[in-house]
Amino acid sequence: MSINQIQDEIIEEFEAFDDWMDRYSLLIEMSNELTPFPESDRTPQNLIDGCQSKVWFTAHTAQDAEGRTVVVYNGDSDALLVKGIVALLIRVLSGHTPKEIVETELYFIDRIGLREHLSPTRSNGLAAMLTQMKLYAQAFLALQHQA
Repeated sequence: MSINQIQDEIIEEFEAFDDWMDRYSLLIEMSNELTPFPESDRTPQNLIDGCQSKVWFTAHTAQDAEGRTVVVYNGDSDALLVKGIVALLIRVLSGHTPKEIVETELYFIDRIGLREHLSPTRSNGLAAMLTQMKLYAQAFLALQHQA
């Protein structure tokens, strides 16, 4: 499934709820879908600067079923709502090629109204998470071009 197809799927899921309390509940539910984050990865270099809560991200590459090199993200947060946002971002971007990640516009965040329903500090944290995920993809892309 393409990044845009996943974004469209998420938009549909969120449109099923009119109330933002229900949407927050959905986000918190999504936090349960995260792969357990190893304690050994809770390091200062994996911590995202600019987040109100503690947020950690790691990334590595793997081969998908079609033999393409894809980025696999893992993340965690000490705040349940933020952990749901981490899960949402990983769902959208993980398993795609570095080029796809770098070139795709993430429109679902505004379409579901997430940015406008976060406090300014959480919104800044969301931007910092997205920036870090794109930086990982750019680094992997650069490594591919060197190989």
